This record gives sequence, structure tokens and C-alpha cells, in this order.
Amino acid sequence: MVKVKICGITNLEDALHAVKEGSDALGFMFYRRSPRYINPLRAKSIIECIPKDIIKIGVFVNSDRKRVLRIANLCHLDMLQFHGDESASYCNKFRGYKVIKAFRVKDKVREDLLLRYKVFAYLFDAYTKSRFGGTGKHFDWKLVRHLGKLNNPVFISGGLNQKNVLRAIAIAKPHWIDISSSLESEPGRKDHLKVSRFLKRVKSLKR
Repeated sequence: MVKVKICGITNLEDALHAVKEGSDALGFMFYRRSPRYINPLRAKSIIECIPKDIIKIGVFVNSDRKRVLRIANLCHLDMLQFHGDESASYCNKFRGYKVIKAFRVKDKVREDLLLRYKVFAYLFDAYTKSRFGGTGKHFDWKLVRHLGKLNNPVFISGGLNQKNVLRAIAIAKPHWIDISSSLESEPGRKDHLKVSRFLKRVKSLKR
């Protein structure tokens, strides 16, 4: 059963629609340089209106540890996603939270590097030199197919859409799909029809 995280939530309307259509988790971008950045107080107000069984994930990029913990506590986050150049030792400093470490994939995935990170899950996104995700590009999904043998859940992200998501799942065999920009009408604003169609597509595998 593949789960879906819809990331880049910036408003309550989009959050509630994603939940209604079956999203398992919502992601909130706390990286100030992202076009999907959300103020922590605004994120808190949205999260307070979301059912408790929906997983709330905060996304951070090379952020100060104290800032991460402050936002996590304020917003009652369930998971922390680190999408920058965070070290294994940095990721180990968040006791009490499930941590997702993102890796940007070029042409290979180093399993020895992954195993240094004692985290809850790994996320794989397409590599772009100047940006930390949100590029709309995908990597070669075959590069992570073998990682299903690890105990850690695997998220895949980058360039996913209604047309290619089933093929991506068949090739990569992930536990989670993480999607943001391809479901937008503009940065930070979801297209509700695209969200509905995408979730229906993925959920068709669950029957």
C-alpha cells in the first residue's frame, strides 16, 4: 500500500481538499527561500483544523536546530524532513521525532552513505545544482528499487504526475509518494482537480 504526502501546503483550503481526497500526509515548507514557504504561525493555524490522523511533516533545509525544534513544537509536527546538506550527526539530534532525510539523486545511490543516517525514512529527489527540490524533474527510479530491502521506508519525489506515477511505483517500489509542484496552479497554490485525479490514480493500487 503506497501512501501519499502532498507537500507545499500554504492554505487551509488546499489542506482540507487534499485530506478529503485521501492524502495520508501534508508537508509544510519552512525553507524561507522556497516559493512554497509558509510562516510557522500560519502553518499552526492550518494544522489545528486538520484531522489528527493525518501526518504533518515539516520540511527544513540546512536550518538551525533550535529553530527546527521551536517550529516542530509550535506546530505539533509528527515528522521532520531535512532536504538540505544535513549531516548524520545533525539528524540524530531530534529525539522524539521521526526524521526523513532527503537525498538528491544524480546517477547512483550510495547505500553506505544512507546507512550512516539513523533516521526513520529516506527520501529521494532529482538532483539540481541550484535548488533543493521543487524542480518538477525526476531521476532514474531504478536506482532506488533495491532499497526496499532496508528497514527504512522509502519516499520518492520529483517530476511525478498523474501520467507517470504508476510507472514510478512499479519501478521504484516506494512506500511513499511525495508530490508538490506538479499539482499546482501556481507556486504555493494547489489545483484541486489535479490533486483529486492524482490521488485517485495512486489509490487505485490499493484495491
